[in-house]
Amino acid sequence: MTDLIQAALEGQKKAYAPYSKYEVGAAILGEDGEIYSACNVENASLGLSICAERSALFQMVAAGCHAVEACAVATVDGGAPCGACLQVMQEFARDPQKVSVTMVDAEGRQTRRSLSELLPFPFSSF
Repeated sequence: MTDLIQAALEGQKKAYAPYSKYEVGAAILGEDGEIYSACNVENASLGLSICAERSALFQMVAAGCHAVEACAVATVDGGAPCGACLQVMQEFARDPQKVSVTMVDAEGRQTRRSLSELLPFPFSSF
C-alpha cells in the first residue's frame, strides 16, 4: 500500500489545476500487479478537464489490464474521488467490497474505505 500512496503523492505534484487550485494525484493497482498513476488536468472549458482517478484508470485499461484492485488518492484535504470517478472504477472492479480506496491529505493522514462504501448504489446496465 505504501508504494500506491507514494505514486499518488508523486502524481499530485504533476497536477495542472490553474482554475480550482485543487491538485489531485491518483494511483491504481491493477490486478496485473502494476501501479498506474496520474494527476488531474484542468482546461478553461471545465467540462474538458479530467480527474486524476479516471486518468489513472484509463492508463490501466490502455495497458491491457481490466480490473482494479486498489486506489490511492492524494489531495490537500484527503477528499474522496468524485461520483464520476467512482462509477468508472466500479466498471473495472471484480468485487467492489474488496477494492480499497485510500485517501491521503497534505499531513499524511489516511482514510481507507471500500469502493462499495463510497458508491453504495452504482449504476449498472447489466
